[in-house]
Amino acid sequence: MSIAKEANPDVAMNDGRLPAGNDLAQSPPAAFAFDMAVLSHPGTERGDNEDSCVSHRESDDIGLVAVADGVSSYEGGEVASQRATEVLVRSFTESGRTVATMKRLVRAVQQANIEIYDTAVVVPQLRRMCTTLTALVVDRGEALAAHVGDSRLYLIRDGQILQLTKDHTLAAERASLGLIGKERLRNHPDRCVLTRSVGRELIVGVDRITRELVQNDVLIVCSDGLYNSLDESEFARIVADTDAASGCRALIDAANSIGALDNVTAAMVRITRAPAKPERAEGLANRLRRLFR
Repeated sequence: MSIAKEANPDVAMNDGRLPAGNDLAQSPPAAFAFDMAVLSHPGTERGDNEDSCVSHRESDDIGLVAVADGVSSYEGGEVASQRATEVLVRSFTESGRTVATMKRLVRAVQQANIEIYDTAVVVPQLRRMCTTLTALVVDRGEALAAHVGDSRLYLIRDGQILQLTKDHTLAAERASLGLIGKERLRNHPDRCVLTRSVGRELIVGVDRITRELVQNDVLIVCSDGLYNSLDESEFARIVADTDAASGCRALIDAANSIGALDNVTAAMVRITRAPAKPERAEGLANRLRRLFR
């Protein structure tokens, strides 16, 4: 499921005329703007959907999207993922903008972990429920993410795609140690065995990611149902020149067209306006190297 909340800017109207004495000059456009959307689908082989997604626009220049994928090997996967996105938004909103954005985001993930864990302790039917959770905030030209599990965050820039998160799976750990090659990772039997999840333990480690954004950057958060169906190298082509809602739909339609064995969920943020980054001053060491080549 997805939950969306969009800010509604006030619009002043006076039969098409400005009030007397008003200056005709219009306000300059905002320095930072973005488009965001989320979408989830059960896939082609499953009747239920244990994924959950959410979007929440806090202001014109701050927005949050998140994807949670309930662990289907245990009872309550759907409950865990739904609770994760609900608590995430509630906790993030309640903390207020006086707290640093990354701290707000990590606290919200930790609060989701505690509430899911507490429910699992007191409800026998849900005692092992847990979920992945990857949450992204765009905040005035910066991307900030908090990540647990094997849902992923990608950055697409100039047609190139980069995975910003690390999978918390047994297969990914073995690959990082050089025990298996990347070519085997996609079909490895342990690729879905999580080493970290939200709700399984009272305290969870949360990866933190930050990245400066430029105009036309695209950020995609997705469940493993998407990247296990489609090769990630196809993402940039599929979402090229689309708005966020159309991009999410195109990704999920592409996955379903070839047979999505799992639930498929995508969140997309496109940066439509961003201030130019000042060029960094060249360091002394670099100047000396250039002079003496």
